[in-house]
Amino acid sequence: MTWDFNINSVLIDQLGKGNKKAYSYLVENYNHRLCVYANSLVNDPAKAQDIVQNVFVKTWERRHTLRTNFSIKGFMYRAVHNEFIDQYRSTKSLMALEQLYMDTLIQFEMQPEQQKTKELMKRVTLAIDDLPPRCKQIFVLSKKEGLDNIEIAEYLEISRKTVENQITKAFALLREKLGKKYETVFLLIFGVDTGKINYSRRN
Repeated sequence: MTWDFNINSVLIDQLGKGNKKAYSYLVENYNHRLCVYANSLVNDPAKAQDIVQNVFVKTWERRHTLRTNFSIKGFMYRAVHNEFIDQYRSTKSLMALEQLYMDTLIQFEMQPEQQKTKELMKRVTLAIDDLPPRCKQIFVLSKKEGLDNIEIAEYLEISRKTVENQITKAFALLREKLGKKYETVFLLIFGVDTGKINYSRRN
């Protein structure tokens, strides 16, 4: 019997059933692109390969938990990101995002006392937590999980335009809640100048 592993649900279903051909297909089709993504996080090809190999092994070990309504592409990218975070934790380092927050906020803050910096970071985090649920979900997938708009759209089964509008809405709400002085923080952390975002389409 032959299966069309290009179909997301078929691939996940066969992985769950322990089909090694499905696993081989997964490795062959995602190994290179995942290594590129992992290397963008660690800037070390050898470590990137280790991260990706660990993800493939864990995916096989946990294949029974995969759900056919999930995008396997989005799942694999998130798994690589989570493995990257786990490796940082295992070496007792800060999470990459936390470190980025600390570095950029220290640069931004006029009074760089540690307590003041922590307070700024806390305010940004709380503001993100206060976003509307759907808006927050998309914003986190984009800015913390590192998925692009197409991957988010596939994962959530919505249009790319909806993703774009929700991210724009998130920045508008954060800017409104935190004030203009946080625009520099957004630029440093997220690479986005909120002052140049068109906020007219926020729904």
